[in-house]
Amino acid sequence: MADSSFDVVSDYDYQEVDNAVNQTAKEIGQRYDFKNVGASIELSGESITMVANTPERVLAIWDVLQSKLIRRGLSLKQVDVGDGEPKASGKEYRLGGSLKKGIDQPNAKKITKLIRDEGPKSVKAQIQGDEVRVSSKSRDDLQATIALLKNASFDVALQFVNFR
Repeated sequence: MADSSFDVVSDYDYQEVDNAVNQTAKEIGQRYDFKNVGASIELSGESITMVANTPERVLAIWDVLQSKLIRRGLSLKQVDVGDGEPKASGKEYRLGGSLKKGIDQPNAKKITKLIRDEGPKSVKAQIQGDEVRVSSKSRDDLQATIALLKNASFDVALQFVNFR
């Protein structure tokens, strides 16, 4: 019998991110506390820019965006806003975030080390670019490995695809 396997990836649905940003823009356009303050949010490529006239309002826009992302099933680990402090730019404040895709090398090594140390002995993990391939003869061992990874805490959001 051939080995069964699955891939551990860190990915997001761009359309869902776009929908969350559009919903946030709609909400800040309708809320009374954002009237006439120049509040806006924009998604261009892999970056999100939030703008308002005070740092508190920029953080409020970020808070609204977080709730929209969570409601759409997206992880906040996929948006990197640096230190999270709005930067002054002329008379306005800006907060920029970038979308993260793929598992970087240090996190991939942490994942494979966790699987080696705590996972079932028949399971093998190997890094392939920005994803991790996990294989074993036993499908039950693979499901136990998925449960182990779901309970662990990493700096990236994990999804499990290509289970065969």
